[in-house]
Amino acid sequence: MSDAVIELQNVVKKYDKIAVVNNLSLEVKKGEIFGFLGPNGAGKSTSINMMVGLLKPTSGNILFNGKDSSYLDEKEIGICPQDVVLWNNLTCFENLYMIGKMYDIPKKTLKERILVILEKLHLTDKKDELVSSLSGGMKRRMNIAMATIHNPSVVVLDEPSEGLDPQSRRLLWDYILHQKELGHTVILTTHLMDEADMLSDRVAIIDHGQLLKLDTPKKLKQIIGNGDTVQLELDNSEDNTKIINKLKSIADLNNIFEADEKIILVLLDAVKKLPDIIHLVESNDSKIVDISIRQNTLEDVFIELTGRQLRE
Repeated sequence: MSDAVIELQNVVKKYDKIAVVNNLSLEVKKGEIFGFLGPNGAGKSTSINMMVGLLKPTSGNILFNGKDSSYLDEKEIGICPQDVVLWNNLTCFENLYMIGKMYDIPKKTLKERILVILEKLHLTDKKDELVSSLSGGMKRRMNIAMATIHNPSVVVLDEPSEGLDPQSRRLLWDYILHQKELGHTVILTTHLMDEADMLSDRVAIIDHGQLLKLDTPKKLKQIIGNGDTVQLELDNSEDNTKIINKLKSIADLNNIFEADEKIILVLLDAVKKLPDIIHLVESNDSKIVDISIRQNTLEDVFIELTGRQLRE
């Protein structure tokens, strides 16, 4: 028996004959955190909206627990949209109470659950304050609280960390990981590589509505090879091809390619190799105007797959 909670089979979504999701096939497994990683406009939000029945695909099939998603019980899904959706004239407690009553949660259970969720999201001291008085980060946390008050088995988060400061982001991440501890399946979209890497059991890299790669963050980063990433920018990008050919002689080089007019190298002991790299470039009548070194990231994978930065 399949452990897939949601399955997409050759799903296409078109607007005015333009495919924003193009032949997408994948499975989301029970109890995992599944991340959609890609730039804005890649088709991430459209994909999850079809998954939860908010949009109908132009063609293809979407199954929820093996059944057509049109039979989806809304109580099984918790959706946190990209935009904050709250009643500003109500307190935090009242917002959650209103939503809980819509799901027919018993009064005693609901009150207890609200207090637990507010504590988890560090909002206990804001319980009786109007939502309109909250900061942007607090409103985002309240948005997720509203999506999870009915204890859904599948939680869908669309760009949950958008615009948050680092502290608020960490609080949010802890709560997302808590949902997994409860046995819930979490589906999130993000263009933040560290968020996808930190939270996701598996990541689908998507661009122009197409699935480029799907795997664990660790295995995805192995696509570009083991080691660190060195990025070079030359004063004349027209020299890139010539220099790339010369740099292929560097020891322990696992990958080298060009992206955004920069040279990307993946190699072991990169720090020790920097003098050799610089010497080789300069001895071939080229000049380095910028150089950086770091660990491999999912953005490097995206660059390798598409030839451009994730932020575009």
